[in-house]
Amino acid sequence: MPRTFDCIIVGGGHAGASAAISAVEAGCKDVLIVEKAPEEWVGGNGYFTAGAHRTVHAGLADLLPIVTNVTTGQAEKIDVAPYTTDEFIGDIMRLGENKPSAELVKTMVENSRDAIQWLAETVEVPFILAFHRQAYEIDGRQKFWGGLALSVEDGGKGLIKADLRALQKRGVELWFNTPAVQLITEGSTVTGVVVRKGGGQVPLKAAAVILACGGYESSRELRMEYLGPHWKHARVRGTPYNTGDGILMAQAIGAKLVGDWRGCHSTCWDANAPTEAGDRKLSNQFTKSGYPLGIMVNVNGERFADEGQDFRSYTYAKIGKQILLQPQGCAFQVWDAKVTSQLRREEYGDDIVERITASTIEDLADRLMDKGLHDKEGFLRTVREYNDAVHQHRMEHPGSTWDPAIKDGLSTQSSRKSLTVPKSNWALSIEKELFLAVKVACGITFTFGGLAIDPGTGAVLSESGEVIRGLFCTGEMVGDLYYNNYPGGSGLTAGTVFGMKAGRAAARLAILTPQNERTTSLCREHFPSLQSLLRECSSKINHMMETLTFMGHIRVTPNSESVGYSRENLEEVS
Repeated sequence: MPRTFDCIIVGGGHAGASAAISAVEAGCKDVLIVEKAPEEWVGGNGYFTAGAHRTVHAGLADLLPIVTNVTTGQAEKIDVAPYTTDEFIGDIMRLGENKPSAELVKTMVENSRDAIQWLAETVEVPFILAFHRQAYEIDGRQKFWGGLALSVEDGGKGLIKADLRALQKRGVELWFNTPAVQLITEGSTVTGVVVRKGGGQVPLKAAAVILACGGYESSRELRMEYLGPHWKHARVRGTPYNTGDGILMAQAIGAKLVGDWRGCHSTCWDANAPTEAGDRKLSNQFTKSGYPLGIMVNVNGERFADEGQDFRSYTYAKIGKQILLQPQGCAFQVWDAKVTSQLRREEYGDDIVERITASTIEDLADRLMDKGLHDKEGFLRTVREYNDAVHQHRMEHPGSTWDPAIKDGLSTQSSRKSLTVPKSNWALSIEKELFLAVKVACGITFTFGGLAIDPGTGAVLSESGEVIRGLFCTGEMVGDLYYNNYPGGSGLTAGTVFGMKAGRAAARLAILTPQNERTTSLCREHFPSLQSLLRECSSKINHMMETLTFMGHIRVTPNSESVGYSRENLEEVS
């Protein structure tokens, strides 16, 4: 007989952990996570992140109680502007060209702050202010920018460590090397999942199944099918195990696919990084996010993107695609000595990335030729034209000041000279020795197309728009939330919000469903005519509830949605 659980989560990343912990909190007793990857790859894509969490907040005072890296003295020299619900919603809709589901976005944003508090208090995630990623020191003050301030100590590694501690504390089982291969259904209800374990296929029964196993970014074939042929050459930033399995299983039982199936989260990634999976040691350090401070050129020496269009946290998730579409699918980031001290050590240190340096721009061009640059003269011409455009803008705006913590308006566009590809902010000339360049490629993080869900519960919807009973979804599998682009730090927050909702809804279902083994065995053994008794004489309900409670099998808590039985829902159990 198949083993039965209250809830089974497919996928052991941060979203899956959030769902499991929430399910236990809401009353589930037997919770299992099945994970395709081996234990040494625990954590899914969450492990490879910087741990950034975007959330609504009221400013620095609101965040200080949950962070661990700020003293009272330091707090007096920190500027964190409030980030409102309207701003968060507006950022997702603006970057997504107003295509995301308004209801889904609203639900995620409005629950973001509570989710962060839950992570801090319940999961004991060690949040920090992200000085190293989201702030610049200006006039002796740390100024945060781009609507994002929170990260986690030791990044994604620290986040997954906290998740694992919380799972162990709550007795959640975690089976590695156990891919899910098929959903089990009875009629239109999902009643379990078939997994591959120990060389064979094993059916597992559950009142609820939560899919949290990511998109299809690790499958070269699916990338080429949905994103296009160029995506064959994208480098996988994170886990190599996100190959669309959960989406395909859900699709096989009639789940509705929604969202941007031509879009994904893709970043500037070290061109020398592994191609098929992330590196467990360096993880997010392969990110190369310093492009707003300099310029980027392709192998022909041509600029192809507005490096200063917006704050990095609003452009980095789409810039990888722009690099991938360049000749050879790569580019060079270039700076001079005026800004190299602002580049993050964790991304641009000598022991992290191959730094290409030279004392003159001509020598830099020669060295770039050795690294794949095809047109030296084209590169030098681009730099000259860029520098001239910068100077012309300064002549028209002599009082302008460079400030990386705001959109400072220092650009390449003026009445005297404007570039076809502008740089809209933070445009400084590239003239001062020592010159630095690094070679970058496209790193794919996750795909945007996914499953349709009910925003309030995380329940998966069918093609007809009806809830598929027993099936829930969270994390990167959720579709219709992002299109084309993405505000940094939203993914981990969304995984938490919808993981919590799915876990709680799964617990309610587990408590009510006849599939709950403890309930069915009790009813069959002691009340073979329970349903007819309820229909014949409602006055006996109280007596039966007292009997069940006395027997110790069911805890009666009237008027509770999350645990126990009420007079109203006992009929559903029968």
